[in-house]
Amino acid sequence: MERTYVMLKPDAVKRKLVGEIISRIEKKGYNIVEMKTMYLNEELLKEHYAHLADKPFFPEIVQFMTSGPVIGMIVEGNDAVAGIRRLMGPTNWQEASPGTIRGDFANNMTENLIHGSDSVENAEIEIKRFFG
Repeated sequence: MERTYVMLKPDAVKRKLVGEIISRIEKKGYNIVEMKTMYLNEELLKEHYAHLADKPFFPEIVQFMTSGPVIGMIVEGNDAVAGIRRLMGPTNWQEASPGTIRGDFANNMTENLIHGSDSVENAEIEIKRFFG
C-alpha cells in the first residue's frame, strides 16, 4: 500500500466542502489512516512551500494558509500519490476537468481547496512534517 499526504486548505473548511472531498477520496477506494485539524504558521509554510518562498506571491499564500484551519490526512491505497493527484485535478483550477475536486469547486489559483504530495518521496517528507 502506498501512502500520501493530503491537506484540505482553509477554503475547503470555510466553504464546508470537507465532507464532500473526503467522500470522493473514500469512494475512490482510498483509506484515510490518520486525520487532524491544524493551524499552520509562517515557519511551517516556509518549509512546506520552500520552492515558492522566494516568489513575489508567497506572502499571499501565507496569508491564505494561515486564515483558518486545515485538515491534514495520511491517505493509503494502491497508487495513492498519482491517484489522489488525478482526483484533485491540476493546480491551475482553470485547467482542471469537471469531475475533479478543483474542476468542480476551485475559484482561483491560491484558493484551490486541496494539496496532495507530488511523489512518494515527498509524501514521506510531508507525512513526517505534519504528523511527526
